[in-house]
Amino acid sequence: MAEQKNVQEQDINQLIKVRHDKLKELQEGGRDPFQITKYDVTHHSAEIKDNYGTLEGQTVSVAGRMMSKRVMGKASFCNVQDLKGSIQIYVARDSIGEDAYKDFKKYDVGDVIGVKGEAFTTKTGEISVHAAEVTLLSKSLNVLPEKFHGLTNTDIRYRQRYVDLIMNQDVKDTFIKRSKVISSIRRFLDEQGFMEVETPMLVANAGGAAARPFDTHFNALDEDLHLRISLELYLKRLIVGGLERVYEIGRVFRNEGLDTRHNPEFTLMELYQAYTDYHGMMDLTENLYRYVAKEVTGSEILTYGEHTMDLSKPFERITMVDAVKKYANVDFSEIHTTEEAKKLADEHHLEYEDHHKKGDILNLFFEEYVEDHLIQPTFVMDHPIEISPLTKKKPDNPEYVERFEFFMNGWEMANAYSELNDPIDQRERFAAQEELFAAGEEEANHTDEDFLNALSHGMPPTGGIGYGIDRMVMMMTNSPAIRDVLLFPTMKSLPNEKG
Repeated sequence: MAEQKNVQEQDINQLIKVRHDKLKELQEGGRDPFQITKYDVTHHSAEIKDNYGTLEGQTVSVAGRMMSKRVMGKASFCNVQDLKGSIQIYVARDSIGEDAYKDFKKYDVGDVIGVKGEAFTTKTGEISVHAAEVTLLSKSLNVLPEKFHGLTNTDIRYRQRYVDLIMNQDVKDTFIKRSKVISSIRRFLDEQGFMEVETPMLVANAGGAAARPFDTHFNALDEDLHLRISLELYLKRLIVGGLERVYEIGRVFRNEGLDTRHNPEFTLMELYQAYTDYHGMMDLTENLYRYVAKEVTGSEILTYGEHTMDLSKPFERITMVDAVKKYANVDFSEIHTTEEAKKLADEHHLEYEDHHKKGDILNLFFEEYVEDHLIQPTFVMDHPIEISPLTKKKPDNPEYVERFEFFMNGWEMANAYSELNDPIDQRERFAAQEELFAAGEEEANHTDEDFLNALSHGMPPTGGIGYGIDRMVMMMTNSPAIRDVLLFPTMKSLPNEKG
């Protein structure tokens, strides 16, 4: 096997040398393709095929990567792949000229070419372009993967996304859909009167979520800073300032592990709306998900793996206590102390920390017994206060807060609150978080004095929510892992990549 691999590497190295020699010959002949600065493209491949009835016999110009070539004496065929798909090109010596045809025969699979000619149909009925001119726009000096096997090694696919996009049309389609997801979100929110804003990525206090931040140092100010883990606290400052409906779509950074649903940098959207509560956020989320699904997939029925999820029906709404009672057969409304909760956890072999309280134990039961059952769109409401330091208490039951998490396919897709706007209560919550941090909880929030100062100026009743955009894209594209919807996912550096 090793010997075969060495032979393959030698063959590839020889092919690469031949390509370099071809480039040198072109450059010495004054025909360096890298000197070309533009090419006028009139149509993409799919546009020619979709509008062939009006384009037949018309002159078109296409450009893209040559993915195959068949030379047959005085005439040849090649296939050009562009953003929208691919189209066959018929290249005849008598049409482009003898010298140009000699040049074309030396072009390699992977070269980027421009073709000008007439749209026509071959004898076999394939819509094609009869070339009148072929222009080499960029010389490919590397060799593409063997066409019948494509690029299947997932590690190489993620590291060399550019090759993955060339070889796998479904990958390209996924990222086109990702763009559509984000643009449709923006359209929906713009129509709802929301204003898109941008907030800092480098922050002195990385708050708004339970996560460990990445740390850095700002030399100019000789100050330690963090990459943000959330968008929340700055967006709430804007609500205080009178911007009643704001949202941001941006990268956040959490110094955590990697798995099929987690990447240390990921795309989060948070929005905040004054004068509404978490029920308003539920209504908005239902409408948003239906809108995006219809825009991107054409349907309100989503298929992910073995599951089918129906967004057309009203989303289920259930409290966390009722969900645990339903799926774990444990009723936390009958549990009144932390000691009782821990005893219950011991009986169910659930591990917990010494500092955990009753609400933390309830959440452990939820994660262990409930999440996997939440396949259809479901709002799980009314979380314990211990795990919700930025959320309003329920007036009739202050052990719980006005919060929900949105689940589909057993995944958390969004997290929302009736936002805490009492600066005195918020200071007490921060103090409790500081105690947790001192006890060893690295993901606890720290007191943010400027945020407290903002709240002291008065923040109106507000509903807020955060959406995991990457998971939404996974769901809309039936992608098995978060790395499949991130163009450049985080990877361990190879030895030759380290500085």
